[in-house]
Amino acid sequence: MAHLLLSLPAADALAALPGLRRELLEARNPFSAAFWESAESVLGLIADHRATVGDVRQWLEATGTEPTGIIGLYVWEDESDRTPLAQEIHALLVAHLEKRLITGDIDPDRLVAGDRAATDGYRELQEHWMTSPLPDGRVPMTELLDEVDEDFFAEWDAAEQAASDELRAVLAEVGERRRPEAELEGSCRALRAALARGGWPADLMASCGGVDPTDLPSDDAELWLTLAAGVVHPVGEPPEDDLAEHLDEDDLGGLENDVSLIALDHEEWLDVGAALARGGPGTPASAEDLARYAGGEDGDDDLDVLVGWFGTVVELWRVLGVINDLEQLTRLGWWGLPEALLRAWAHEA
Repeated sequence: MAHLLLSLPAADALAALPGLRRELLEARNPFSAAFWESAESVLGLIADHRATVGDVRQWLEATGTEPTGIIGLYVWEDESDRTPLAQEIHALLVAHLEKRLITGDIDPDRLVAGDRAATDGYRELQEHWMTSPLPDGRVPMTELLDEVDEDFFAEWDAAEQAASDELRAVLAEVGERRRPEAELEGSCRALRAALARGGWPADLMASCGGVDPTDLPSDDAELWLTLAAGVVHPVGEPPEDDLAEHLDEDDLGGLENDVSLIALDHEEWLDVGAALARGGPGTPASAEDLARYAGGEDGDDDLDVLVGWFGTVVELWRVLGVINDLEQLTRLGWWGLPEALLRAWAHEA
């Protein structure tokens, strides 16, 4: 009934309420006074253009048979956007709620009144069902979250491929970039010593690159590219306690996930990599320069955020020899950074 009313123009639905109420009363299924009062209130808000999405959503959920928008870690898409799996699980959950409503385990009048205990109980009932096995052995929450992960990784892979293709096109325009053997050897000698000593930022670099400081690759190019790719795509858990001593509190917001040390997307990395590749050795590469290459503008809050994240990148790049003490791109960085980006984007989880 709630969905039917919402499918009509609000004014028409309001006009139809008295007749619907009489018909249901005659059919001995009168609904409660609380339902009709809440329906009139919500439809009135919609007709007056004062209703929010939250108002409508809350009213639907108060029927006791509409799943809450967020259950645990899962967010229901709009009906038209649900996958076949989500449609199936949603229908099964609705059927379960209908049964519990009939048995009196759900009280819609308390829900529509905003009773806290009833609302909490309604969520807990859904969460219990979502995390319990179905007769066929599937656990609804696990099935839905696995599907979300599959979609996310597919989108991520597509973004990596697109970024790789575009960077290769840029490199074709730039032309040959020879590997500077002397600079690479000197950088790796210093890196091996720094990783052996440990501390900031060597420990961070080791964890991001997924290397064991006591068992490093013997090949200099392999070591360097592994560490440089780890800056773009961290593969290990960042040492958060160490980071807290060196980063502002705002820069630590993404560290709940062990691969989100540097919260930069493919497009931002691509913009930076393309700008530096085109600019060549000597191109300015401070945190602010990198933020501007990535699309930040003066006076833009995004610029400040990007500068904060690129501040960590600059720290690591300086140790790698990507940039010099003047925060300019080196010959090693000109050769190695694009190669590291391509390696990072080819990463297989």
